Order: sequence, then structure tokens, then C-alpha cells
Amino acid sequence: MTNPPPSHHHRPRVDLPDWMRNPEPPRRTLGRRVSGFVDGVPALRAARHRLWAWRDRSRFSERHPVVSAIVSFVVVAVVATCLVVGTLYLFYKIAHDRS
Repeated sequence: MTNPPPSHHHRPRVDLPDWMRNPEPPRRTLGRRVSGFVDGVPALRAARHRLWAWRDRSRFSERHPVVSAIVSFVVVAVVATCLVVGTLYLFYKIAHDRS
């Protein structure tokens, strides 16, 4: 003879404080006021949606990763070479101006 599993026991109800049951409405900050104004003007709302679409676009480096890697390698190599040559030039000028 098997025993049935124990029935589920509910926890007693918790009395929440009043500030948790009825929270205050969100504050009307400057950002919320501006957002409400932008949502109220159709041209501004459309501009906001265009900005969001532009921001979420795929970038050139995501569409062409190989070309982007080659170009960035060349740019980094040129900048590093310029920095090294500039440092060597400064050391040369310091060494020859003192003697």
C-alpha cells in the first residue's frame, strides 16, 4: 500500500504595507515631459522613430567584416609607424641639440 503525496500547503497571506499596495505615480521629470511633448507632435514622433531605425541599422563593419579588418589593420599600422618615427625624431633632436 503506497501513501499519496502530501497535499500542497499554501503559505499564509502576507500583509503588504500601504506604500507597496498603492505606490505613488511616477514623478514628472524633465525627461518624461520632453518625451510626452515629442509623442504629442507627429513630426517629432516620426523623427524619433527615424532616429531609432538609423541607430539600429547594420554597420559597415557588420556587412563587410573582411574589408573592415583589412582597412583597420592598415590604419593602425600607419598610425603606429608615424608614432614610432615621431618618437625617434624627437630622441634624435634631443640628442643632437645638447652637444
